[in-house]
Amino acid sequence: MSMKGTLEEPQVSVELLDGSAALRDVIDKHIHDQTLTLKSPFFVADLGVIVRQQIRWGAKMDQIRPFYAVRSNSSPVVVEILAALGTGFVCSNKHELDLVKGFGVPSQDVILGGTCKQLSHIKYAAKHNISLLVCDNEAEMRKIARCHPKAKVLLLLTSESCCDREETVIPFGSTLKDCRHLLECARELSLQVTGVKFNIPSCCQDAQAFSRAVSDARCVFDMGEELGFEMNTLDVGGGFDGSEAQLDKINQTLKPMLDMYFPFSTGLSIIAEPGAYYVSSAFTLAVNIIAKKAMARDFSGQPHNALSANDEPEFLYYMNDGVYGSFASKLLCEDSISIPSAHKEVSAEEPLFSSSLWGPSADDLDLVVERCLLPELSVGDWLLFSNAGANSLGATFPNEDEPKPPVFYSIAECDWQEVHNCGVTLDVRMKNFSLVQCCFQPSISEASISTPA
Repeated sequence: MSMKGTLEEPQVSVELLDGSAALRDVIDKHIHDQTLTLKSPFFVADLGVIVRQQIRWGAKMDQIRPFYAVRSNSSPVVVEILAALGTGFVCSNKHELDLVKGFGVPSQDVILGGTCKQLSHIKYAAKHNISLLVCDNEAEMRKIARCHPKAKVLLLLTSESCCDREETVIPFGSTLKDCRHLLECARELSLQVTGVKFNIPSCCQDAQAFSRAVSDARCVFDMGEELGFEMNTLDVGGGFDGSEAQLDKINQTLKPMLDMYFPFSTGLSIIAEPGAYYVSSAFTLAVNIIAKKAMARDFSGQPHNALSANDEPEFLYYMNDGVYGSFASKLLCEDSISIPSAHKEVSAEEPLFSSSLWGPSADDLDLVVERCLLPELSVGDWLLFSNAGANSLGATFPNEDEPKPPVFYSIAECDWQEVHNCGVTLDVRMKNFSLVQCCFQPSISEASISTPA
């Protein structure tokens, strides 16, 4: 698929895989190409995963419209395919607003999220008739009233902390008491409040958290209506990790609560902000081992360099990507990093060793995976990190000489057919896309190669 036009993005090719090809073939091909050149890290994206997630959402969460959280992964290819599939978008800054508007997304399908927005971003939203903005404090409300008096505000309702990171997570959102004050403030400022947003993090294991949040949201709706506001939008947030099991669990808890407090007959607009849900499992990151150390542990469990013949080694592997690059979410404590797999063939009898994985910066913070079991690897071997699509592509690399890892996009023929089944046509809805037919041959060198993003 070629991408060009208003966003001036470099052209991108998306490989259309025939029935005999698999994502592993794409990974193998690009590892082969990189092994012959710089051995640079790269992503491989299966756009079919995004299509299937959209279909799954429609089947299980049909009363809730998804608004994709762009900050999770701002790949133009991802944004364009989701726009074609009919999702809305939540943007956190002007760049994301530009990106989304560049694909012709109507202003009513865009939300300016975030509770602390720059004045220029609020003014940009006003200029482009983007009316839905999120707010959780009086200072922000006064900014919005001054810069975007026609805005429609969603009050962010705080949720009870329910995960292990509660001491490190900044408590965004307003309490029920604060919401009463903000509603009165909005009436004083002649600012419209049209709904409520809450957000239950995906790490939360309490199935009743959504029940409490919906009940509290109903209280805020009642307060708003009492003060004369037309409350018509409920945003259930973005706590969706992408797994079908979690989606089922949320749906089983959420649906009866919505039916009780916000019945369909009221004509209310119910939306959600899935981000990682769409992209996490769609992207795989391939990194190369650039250095290796063997350590031994003494009786206290502390590592040391004096490795004797009888010691079982612990390996420290250094990769050409780290927390100052594609693994920035680890440094920000946003996500846990999945344990990678070795790309090389490994027999079932081959022993596994305690290993840690480090980025290339020689910084003590650049620890990607503290402990995992891997077969012994060599410098030049490749590791594959699955579920790498969320909070990774927007990273800023400290070394300007090192470009961001390229992304190679692919989609299976059957998944592309599903796009058409959703009513999307290449010529009408995705004019910036063109497909490159790929048929993988036994000889990897004979496979066609696409241009990276």
